[in-house]
Amino acid sequence: MISNKMKSKRYVGLLYIAPWLLGFLIFQLYPFIASFCYSFTDYTLLNQPQFVGLKNYLTLFTTDKQFLSTMKITGFYALLSVPLKLAFALFIAILLNAKIKGIGIYRSLYYLPSILGGSVAVSVLWRVIFMKDGMINHFIGLLGLGPVNWLTDAKLALITLSLLQVWQFGSAMVIFLAALKGIPAELYEAASIDGSGKWNQFLHITLPQISSVVFFNLIMQSIQALQNFTSAFVITGGGPMKRTYIIGMKLYDDAFRFYKVGYACAESWILFLVILALTLLVFKSSDAWVYYADEGGSKK
Repeated sequence: MISNKMKSKRYVGLLYIAPWLLGFLIFQLYPFIASFCYSFTDYTLLNQPQFVGLKNYLTLFTTDKQFLSTMKITGFYALLSVPLKLAFALFIAILLNAKIKGIGIYRSLYYLPSILGGSVAVSVLWRVIFMKDGMINHFIGLLGLGPVNWLTDAKLALITLSLLQVWQFGSAMVIFLAALKGIPAELYEAASIDGSGKWNQFLHITLPQISSVVFFNLIMQSIQALQNFTSAFVITGGGPMKRTYIIGMKLYDDAFRFYKVGYACAESWILFLVILALTLLVFKSSDAWVYYADEGGSKK
């Protein structure tokens, strides 16, 4: 028999998690299920949903050429920004792992971009900085070079957006820094005694020891990049010539400009399946390169 005291403790626990539970059910689980149901309907916010079966999905792959184009652009954006972001985050984490006076202040300053980087205000600032008469071109002009059309050149616009993603390296950097602090100092000491240089120590000690963290950051940052919307919407509006028209913008336009909510839900589920497939692929590949110290090597 469960005593009244234990029952009361159980109710207290449920009371504590009630805000999160309600938020999850209302703002996450319900929209998740509803979007799946709406993806099989013709729903425009102005009429009742009408079941159309797989029509929305068939249209995406047979008629809507822009959908495949936006998926390619989004994929290229992720391939460009995620590796650069992880490499830069790891580089800064190694620098901030040094034992120098006031290092905590530097760590806080380097983390700030991850807090501010996704906001509309910073995207507006990024657009101003990279305008034809912006600060970047001003510095280039001091070197005697002509202005660069960062936002209106079809070849450079997506790169400019990717640089903003790279600038938001703070969250990945903090995780890398925590992993670096967990590496036993004895490994580096033994390597130094054996005459191993810094680069060899990085390749054969640092990278294997933090490979599980690289794995985690790779998945999280890839998901974030594939779901990006704010920077493309604010900085370029999808231009020039739709070269930065990523899937997040198409979802927004179809749902809230053209009121094709059912169609946009189908697009979101295709994006979800793509992210799921890529995540499973990374998990599968981790057998070959992720090291777990408690298992004495890679996953089996």
